[in-house]
Amino acid sequence: MTEMINGRPVTEDQIAEWAAEAEAGYDVEKLRRRGRGRPGRGAQPSQVVAVRLTPDELAEVDEKAAAAHKTRSAYIRDVLLPESA
Repeated sequence: MTEMINGRPVTEDQIAEWAAEAEAGYDVEKLRRRGRGRPGRGAQPSQVVAVRLTPDELAEVDEKAAAAHKTRSAYIRDVLLPESA
């Protein structure tokens, strides 16, 4: 089975490039400045809120988000908090 990243197959050339990059070493200070995880949306950390949806409801949310060219989360935020959009 071919490994995939973002829907694209990982090639032997890409693996060799990554290995060479790792062997050359990384600038640790640069990595620390970059931070980890997703970028924040504001000054405070965001909270994760679980919501239960049926498969049909979730499909409808995803369709509407795609039509609005938004992520699922961005679409839900905009629907719940339209004055913040």
